[in-house]
Parts: sequence; C-alpha cells; structure tokens
Amino acid sequence: MFGTVVVGVGIAGLARIRDLMNPMPSSPSEHLKLLGFVSRRSFGNINEAEQISLEDALRSKEIHAAFISTENRSHEEIIRMFLEAGKHVLVEYPMALSAKAAHELWEMAERKGKVLHVEHIELLTEEYKQLKKEVAGKELVKGTLHFTGSVLDETKAGFPAFSGIARLTWLIDLFGDLTVTSATREEQKDKNYSRMTVHFQTANKKPLTWIEERGPGMRREKKINFCFTSGCLENFPQAPRSAVGLFMQDQNLFARKLLGQVSKEELAAEKWRILQCLDLAGMIQQQCEQPESICS
Repeated sequence: MFGTVVVGVGIAGLARIRDLMNPMPSSPSEHLKLLGFVSRRSFGNINEAEQISLEDALRSKEIHAAFISTENRSHEEIIRMFLEAGKHVLVEYPMALSAKAAHELWEMAERKGKVLHVEHIELLTEEYKQLKKEVAGKELVKGTLHFTGSVLDETKAGFPAFSGIARLTWLIDLFGDLTVTSATREEQKDKNYSRMTVHFQTANKKPLTWIEERGPGMRREKKINFCFTSGCLENFPQAPRSAVGLFMQDQNLFARKLLGQVSKEELAAEKWRILQCLDLAGMIQQQCEQPESICS
C-alpha cells in the first residue's frame, strides 16, 4: 500500500479525494490509501479525510506519494519539496511554468528514484481517443486547433502557452515533433481579452496552427480543421461516454507506475512528450513577449 496526501482542494483536489476514497474494485488504485489532505484554508475533515499540515505531510513516513492540485504557479515549489522529502508525486498540468524548471524537477525525480507523474486527462477523454483513431495513418496537409475559454488570472495560471498546454499536448500526440515558426499574442487589457496564435511545422514540413483565445463570457470550446490528402476533418467524431472518470483513469495510471507495471518504453515516450511540450511553451512565450509581437 502507498500512503497518499492531496495538496490543494479546488475542483481537481476534491475529485482526487473522492477517487482515492472510492477506488475502482480490482484496480491499481486499490493500492493507494488516502491519509489526509493539505490546504491553506481550514476545513477540518472532508468526507472523513483529515486535514493535516504541509510540514506533517512532508515528514510522515507513512505518506509515500503526494497528489498536487494547487494553482499552477505553486506546482514547481511543491513538487520540489515532496521530491526532496523522498515522496512520489502526481501533479496536475502544467508541472511548471518554465521549461528549465520542468527539466530540473524531472532530473531530481530520476536521481531520487521517484515517480513524477504529470496529469494529462485531455488524452484520456473518449472524444480525444476517437479523434486519434480518426487521424491515425492519414497524411496531414495542414491543420488548425482553436480553443476559446473564459479569462484566467495569469499571475496564478501562467502564460497561455503553459496554462493551455493541454492543446499543445494534443497536437504533439497526434502529429509528432513540432517546430515553432512564429508566435504572436494580441491583448486588449481594457477588455480582458487575449488571443495567442502559434504557427508550427511538422517533421514533414506541414503547417499547423494553434489559437488560444480567452475573454469574458467566452464559451469553453475547441474547434478543429485538420486537412489530410484524403479529405478534411472539421468536427469531432462521435464518442461514447466513458464508464470510468478521467481522474480515476489518471489515478490508475499513476498507481501502475508505482507498482512497476508501466514499460520503460512507455515511460520514456511520456517523458519526451511532456518535456517537449514545455520546451515549446517556453519558446512560444519568448516569441510572444518580444516587443514587436505585442498589440494593445
């Protein structure tokens, strides 16, 4: 059994507490035992889970793994603390708000022989699984992924290339290694509006565009337009509803890693994808923040 603690009790943290207290029968998650949660706010207990201090969580020899569900800007510091304390870590994406920090944390986890698992539930949705099947084996000509959503506080969530890394993860997972050819950002600060536009090339020199657009009242939505030699895909394929929740699927994967049930090849591919996305996010931020790229 692996004793666990949940750090942060927002929407994701509450889902983690729920799933840890109600693991799927006969699943790897049955090897995880919730021993408490950490929050800056005072709760006492949540669903019989006991609130404990961060210091106690770090010191406890019974806690072997931490689930980090805090705001993005604090991920790096909290990951570092738990790895230093000799704990395994599951963290919601993005694992850090700079590529340099992400590489350092990964090296630290490897040095200490600990699992560092970054949640990417966007790859576990039935919608995405069906899309990946639809795209498999097709030759890309050009493509666009356009995301819209409500306003985020960037001081907490980070630059859009990091807070929106789920979209970048889709593109890397679908089309392989990408090169940034240009990245710009339009901001209308008086209207709380932001639009980031990134142009990529695939390894086969095919163009891909990622647009991340946010503003007050904007509906959370993804639009695709992927054109292949065989035709264009403009709508998501119909997908059945999954019988297993996304956080539970992710929790099972983390438990499998702790139990040594994930192959070295799978782990290496996942590490490459996560760090490559963070490297690209850093390049995108750098290009967007060049003075000539900013429109007010």
